[in-house]
Amino acid sequence: MAPAASGFDKLGNVTPRHKFSRETYDAVIIGAGPAGIFAALELTRQNDWSVLILEKGFDMSKRKCPVRGERPVGCEIGCRPCSITCGWGGAGAFSDGKLTLSPEVGGWLADFVGREQLVRLIAYVDKIFLEYGAPRYVHGADHDLVEEIRQRAMLAGLKLISDPIRHMGTDRCPVVLEAMRKDLTGKVEIATRTQVGKILVESGRAAGVELKDGTIIKAKVVVAAPGREGSAWFAGQAQQLGIGMVNNAVDIGVRVEVPSLIMKPLTETLYEAKLLHYSKTFEDQVRTFCMNPDGYVSKEAYGEVITVNGHSYSNHHSGYTNFALLVSTRFTEPFKDPLSYGRSIARLANLLGEDIIVQRLGDLQIGQRTTTARLARSTVQPTLKKCTPGDLSFVLPFRHLRNILDMLEAMDDLVPGVNSRETLLYGVEVKFYSARLKLSPSLEAKVENLYAVGDGAGVTRGLVQAAASGVIAARAAIVKSSS
Repeated sequence: MAPAASGFDKLGNVTPRHKFSRETYDAVIIGAGPAGIFAALELTRQNDWSVLILEKGFDMSKRKCPVRGERPVGCEIGCRPCSITCGWGGAGAFSDGKLTLSPEVGGWLADFVGREQLVRLIAYVDKIFLEYGAPRYVHGADHDLVEEIRQRAMLAGLKLISDPIRHMGTDRCPVVLEAMRKDLTGKVEIATRTQVGKILVESGRAAGVELKDGTIIKAKVVVAAPGREGSAWFAGQAQQLGIGMVNNAVDIGVRVEVPSLIMKPLTETLYEAKLLHYSKTFEDQVRTFCMNPDGYVSKEAYGEVITVNGHSYSNHHSGYTNFALLVSTRFTEPFKDPLSYGRSIARLANLLGEDIIVQRLGDLQIGQRTTTARLARSTVQPTLKKCTPGDLSFVLPFRHLRNILDMLEAMDDLVPGVNSRETLLYGVEVKFYSARLKLSPSLEAKVENLYAVGDGAGVTRGLVQAAASGVIAARAAIVKSSS
């Protein structure tokens, strides 16, 4: 029998956690985010496999952020691993719980399976979320109202992407994911606080994993679902295994916060407005992301860097709406490390702002730093209480800032008031899903029986497509094993 795996206490000390029931499993899943969970659900629904899920964070019932209560405040502790980004449910467990039901957003799975198949997968995943308690109401389903907003957006130089959404909320999302956890109990083996060191390969085939403490776990199939937190680790594994990678665009920008009334013409119908714009200065793509009506700005820890994010509850209302404005940049030769580029910008913000910088838009426009005094007299007060008034022009490249300012001007034509001097900008927001492995249509890597799924593999960027990628891999593994 394999020895106990190791976890980490709050001080980073290695402690024994899990005793494995066997030395060899049919499948080992790395990561218990949506991709890993849905891979496990599919394997148990389709076949009687021995399945082990390895997750370096805490179980859902123990995922407690020491500084995040009903109304979140900033992080000053830096827990490793961070319970906001790691643990059962992945970062998605505390990321507002939006289920985007359109194939147009949330990842690149259509590149692998085609649009029609992706539509069917989204419907399948949505049905499962409903089975476990997701709300039945869908925002953005009124075609006439959506078309009216789309036409107004076009006049402002913006493209609205149809994006029906189920909103679970940061309070309800963990309940749904915990229901999945309970259903899987007894069907699969789950080891939390257990970190994988490397993926094992023998004769060109995945053979299992080696844990950080040296424990060897054998497996016939390995499904890697490392999440955004594990994207850098997984990119390193791919390089060591000789698996080619394709760089996705790097998404870097800010989180915008305005009074909810300003965004109400959009959020009342759509809940989240997915808007695309090509800046007038550089013609770079800028997009809105993760819009949270009556929500809160929050922090996330990705390894040694802190980035800004946002979320909202189903019952608590802040009076403010926040959303990200992200500039997408795709690097070409010879640069091959977009993850490090994003992290370096985040580190600079952490250095200058003691984690997160907040600036009034009006101050940025006239080239002055926001001070504590200026922020105090602003009509918009930050929902993220632990942030540093400062100057984002010392952090973000000029090209990114100019693109963001162009986007805000265009949005102001659609929803007047967004481009107000009182609008708050938080920096920086970076999305770490930029390294995509070269995969087959079934998401299998060059290494046979190694499947790469979810945001950390660079193939998705949202709950629904991440879950769908887990389904794709599980189905493919089942078919392959029976052939």
